[in-house]
Amino acid sequence: MNIHEYQAKEILKKFGVSVPKGAAILDLKELKNKTKNFSNKNLILKAQIHAGGRGKAGGIKFIKNIDELVKESNKMYGKVLVTHQTGSSGRKISRLYVEETCSIEKEFYLSCLVDRSSSKIVFISSADGGMDIEKIAKDSPEKIIKVAVNFLDAVSEKDIKKIIEPFSLSDKLKKQAFQLIQAIYKVLIEKDASLIEINPLILTKDKKLLCLDAKISFDDNALYRHPDISSLRDVNEEDPIETEARKYDLAYIKLNGKIGCMVNGAGLAMATMDIIKLYGSEPANFLDVGGGASKEKVAAAFKIILSDKNVKGILINIFGGIMRCDVLAQGVVDAAKKTNLAVPLVVRLAGTNVDLGKKILEESKLKIISANNLAEAAKKIIEVTK
Repeated sequence: MNIHEYQAKEILKKFGVSVPKGAAILDLKELKNKTKNFSNKNLILKAQIHAGGRGKAGGIKFIKNIDELVKESNKMYGKVLVTHQTGSSGRKISRLYVEETCSIEKEFYLSCLVDRSSSKIVFISSADGGMDIEKIAKDSPEKIIKVAVNFLDAVSEKDIKKIIEPFSLSDKLKKQAFQLIQAIYKVLIEKDASLIEINPLILTKDKKLLCLDAKISFDDNALYRHPDISSLRDVNEEDPIETEARKYDLAYIKLNGKIGCMVNGAGLAMATMDIIKLYGSEPANFLDVGGGASKEKVAAAFKIILSDKNVKGILINIFGGIMRCDVLAQGVVDAAKKTNLAVPLVVRLAGTNVDLGKKILEESKLKIISANNLAEAAKKIIEVTK
């Protein structure tokens, strides 16, 4: 789960990270009241969307006075912002963040994330932060430092020295950097974050390290432990189909292909998507209905797949273990009848109650194409969706 910049900064501040003074604006009527106590008249107005590249797309404005703030806020609020990360459809701006400007001496890059390949926390740092960090990583990878640390109560002094080495800080500033590294590590561990990115981390002219922009992503599987984090979710920033799937506890991710997939088990779902690609087409989604899904849950999954206008056919691949094939079959039949199914449907069933499941599908009188194995199922759905 992703959160907005202002929310990330609020969390980091609670853990001792220094951030500029700012105010989140969810309603333009709040604008003057929330900024009246700012000591600095020079401000920055930032669009709050779950995507990078805001600055280059016009989503960040430098403001000189309150009249300009009101004018630019009215222009920005409700606008659709298109960045290199949003796609052509862009994101509608429904939240703003106003922040006092800072006198910047240097900009750095700092992040930490869970690295599954090494089963460690990896810190990434660079002396060159800001909007062009992706270009720097591509063109000058030697400027990016990566330090893997073990899951401990704190980051070791030795590792911190490696992490901040590119910053070339004075001894006094190193103390601030040590506290910063320990703070963001603590956030990552205690809040089950998967990524914390500070870009840029700035050194001000009065020699302070400040978090000028922040991004935090959280492990969805751990959100049940953090109701405070779950409450920060902005469903307007998420795919509405994925939001609907979450209501039924379905693991659904929308993709760009044309073949809808319904599978039980994440590994089998990945294999199903792989074989669709192997035979020359593209999956429209990842969807795992889980091991013990009811027919109501299966019906909901079916409707969610069909809500994607790009879907030209559906492949259902079920290996019945905990989940019985007859339950799946009845859910599919019910959903197909209610939705007036108009796209081809290929079903491959195996496992518990497979014969009963196939009988339910046959007796439904629906135009369902049966397959005996996954390869056959993939070939059939691709053929009928050409």
